[in-house]
Amino acid sequence: MLRILTLTEADAALKALQKRLEVFERESSSRAAALTRKVFGQTLTPAQVVARIVSDVRERGDDAVIEYTLKLDGAILTPDMFRVAPETIAEAQQSAPRPFLSAVQFALQNVWDYQQSVLLSDPEPLSEDGASLWRKYSPVRSAACYVPGGLAPYPSTVIMSAVPARVAAVPRVVVASPPRKGADVDPLVLATCGAVGVEEVYRVGGVQAIAALAFGTETIPKVDKIVGPGNLFVMLAKKAVYGYVDIDMFAGPSEVLVIADETADPRYVAADLLSQAEHDEMASAIMVTDSREFARQVAEQVEIQVAKLSREDTARSSIDRFGLALVVADMDQAVEVANDIAPEHLEVLTKDAEAVAERIDRAGAVFVGPWTPEAVGDYVAGSSHILPTGGTARFFSGLSANSFLRATSFVRYDEQALRRAHHAIQSIAEAEGYDAHARSARMRGTQ
Repeated sequence: MLRILTLTEADAALKALQKRLEVFERESSSRAAALTRKVFGQTLTPAQVVARIVSDVRERGDDAVIEYTLKLDGAILTPDMFRVAPETIAEAQQSAPRPFLSAVQFALQNVWDYQQSVLLSDPEPLSEDGASLWRKYSPVRSAACYVPGGLAPYPSTVIMSAVPARVAAVPRVVVASPPRKGADVDPLVLATCGAVGVEEVYRVGGVQAIAALAFGTETIPKVDKIVGPGNLFVMLAKKAVYGYVDIDMFAGPSEVLVIADETADPRYVAADLLSQAEHDEMASAIMVTDSREFARQVAEQVEIQVAKLSREDTARSSIDRFGLALVVADMDQAVEVANDIAPEHLEVLTKDAEAVAERIDRAGAVFVGPWTPEAVGDYVAGSSHILPTGGTARFFSGLSANSFLRATSFVRYDEQALRRAHHAIQSIAEAEGYDAHARSARMRGTQ
């Protein structure tokens, strides 16, 4: 049942939300205990599991990938099977349902157009009195897009990760996705890879995939950046290899926050809350409203609609544990609460939705108005659905084409510019005890 609380009453519930990742790790550890005993001969925490596998793959390469793929995914692979053959991708694309391929093309084009529109370009050089400074953006040379394959296939993640990389002109874009028990990547994922133009696909998943992509094996070349969602073990693996490669972010269970007033349709709000709750028992669905009566109507709709979902148990557990309807004094307070929580997805369903949305500055993505459910962002709008969670929208941004760019600064001084600057360089360098720095400027500046 969706709990209806005032902001004062919700203090404990909001603190529980902030500790959701701790709960997630603890419960994942409990669920995985039997498997860790079977694989490692002892009960390990998720972090310990990740450390073992990453170290093993780094040391033993392909052999370790094969071993963990068998033990954890139940798929028998040999090194020559890691990479999906181009003809297999072509066959998957050819045999995919036509309506699905049309939908993929529709989404692909929207994402491509939007990502091109936000792509950074080199700024104009700054030149003054013989000193010139300019900045150049270049794509990373290789990027891997991790596409989960647990409870369901996620072809949309191929679009939302690989298209931004391609718009950024990354020369080598790779997809890695877990094999099913028959050692095949889901055919709809492969079909989407074909549509997007990704030819390098690996049927490897989990921690072993992240480690292989970060350090390279005899068969899987390493990459510069790894992006994409995954379960707790995948996220911890990305965290473990960060620094050896770049990653997009450390993301946890999905979440949505809906700011709504009595002009909104309670059916829409309930549907949007449940669209996140059905992801995972740890997913968070919050509504912030200035009307207790409206909160009651939404809670009723949640109960009606959750009973009709194929993932009813998952959604109901999520709503019971991490679902809230917060009743605040006014929209000013609603905005303040939303920015404090800094959610992954934020919807604004109010009479002045655009004005309210303009005041949001800490969210992964904001969806404005009654005709913009969060689902449009998941699939077709153009912004990526790979977004920061757990309050990390305070300092992380969602994935975009710019995530695959790195900037290099260029500096050129002529003789007169250095003569004007060398005294300042020398003074600061000597204050820091760097004599050679000071000398390198002084030798030129006093000639």
